[in-house]
Parts: sequence; structure tokens; C-alpha cells
Amino acid sequence: MKLIVRNTHKYLSFFISLQLLIWTVSGIYFAFNKIELVRGEKYFLQKSYTMDLSEVDLKLSNVKSLRLLKRLDETIVVASKGLDNSYLDRNGQPVEKLTRNEASLIVARKTSLVPTNVTEITTPKKGSEYRGRALPLYKVLSKDIEENEISVYVNAYSGDIVAIRSSSWRLWDLMWGLHIMDWQERDNINNTLLKLFSILALLSSITGLLLFFKMDIKK
Repeated sequence: MKLIVRNTHKYLSFFISLQLLIWTVSGIYFAFNKIELVRGEKYFLQKSYTMDLSEVDLKLSNVKSLRLLKRLDETIVVASKGLDNSYLDRNGQPVEKLTRNEASLIVARKTSLVPTNVTEITTPKKGSEYRGRALPLYKVLSKDIEENEISVYVNAYSGDIVAIRSSSWRLWDLMWGLHIMDWQERDNINNTLLKLFSILALLSSITGLLLFFKMDIKK
């Protein structure tokens, strides 16, 4: 029985040692890096806006939530009916999609970054920097004061900046994918591989404790 326990612990430990190392290294990385900085929150400018609610004249039904916001100099309403959003002007008419120049101007006004190029994204892509965000989006390539290239993703209708991606975020995302063992989408924390290795790590710990106490009793 002791030989079985010893061999089980030996080969289990060898098999999962690399993933245990990855868990440890990525965990240390997460502990020493603030997620707020990784998300690029430091680039946002703090601004306040004034809205005249009396200008808004809407009649909507079956709406779960409403948001009033400024899209450049225009007041718009974002009406949510579940998974779908409607983007309306203050008279209830659908707003037009932002132009590339307007998306660039929004980034210049709302952040400390300097826009350099704008592309439109209409097709979802697994594991992308903008995953989980509603399309279409504008990807506004920008630079910070240190000339680092930053990608800013802007909702094409509301003008919301939905994501800021830098090299720090990409490294964090890589570490997160390795940590949860989901290297493609990097979102699934319930994947089979992670569950399997978690169980193997538990078995390795248990067999190690059994060996320790058995050897201690024998001594």
C-alpha cells in the first residue's frame, strides 16, 4: 500500500508540476499588478456633463433599463430590452452610427491618449481583445505620453469606451489564460482540463501528506 501511495504521488507530482508552477507564477503576477491599471482606467479624464432632462420626450414600453449619456455634444438614450439595446435621440428616433472621425474625437476628449488610426470591427472573433462587447465597434489606435501604442474600443452607436487594451493587459490576459487553462477564449473557468488538473493537484497533496505521516510514524 505504501509503495502504491509513493508511486502515485511521484508520478502525479511530475505530471502536474508544470501547471502548478504556472499557477504560482501567474498568481504572483496578479497579486503584484493592479487590475485598474491593467484595464487602462488611468487614461480616462474625469469630466462632468450637464443634461436638460426636459428636452427628452420618449414613450417606450417593455424597457428593462434606460441610460442617458452624452455622445460628443448630443444627448442620447440607450434603452435596453434584454440582450438588445436601442440607441435613440431625445425625440426617440434611432441615432446614426458614429463616423470614424467622431470615434477618434471621442477618444481624444475622454482620455489622455492621442488617436492615430481608426478601424471598424463588425465580426466577432474568439479570444479577441474586445470579446464580450457588442458590435459594431471602432478600434482607435492611440498613443500615450510615452509613445506606447494603446487600443481603444468605442461602441459605434453610444460612443462609450468599452475597453482599453495595452501591452500590460495583453500580458495579464495571457497569464489569465494559462491560469485557468483556457488558451483560446480565456473566459471559461469551468473547462474540463482545469477541473482535471485541480483534482490531480488535490490527489497529489493528499498522497504527499499520507507519505509524510507514514514516514513520520515509522521514525
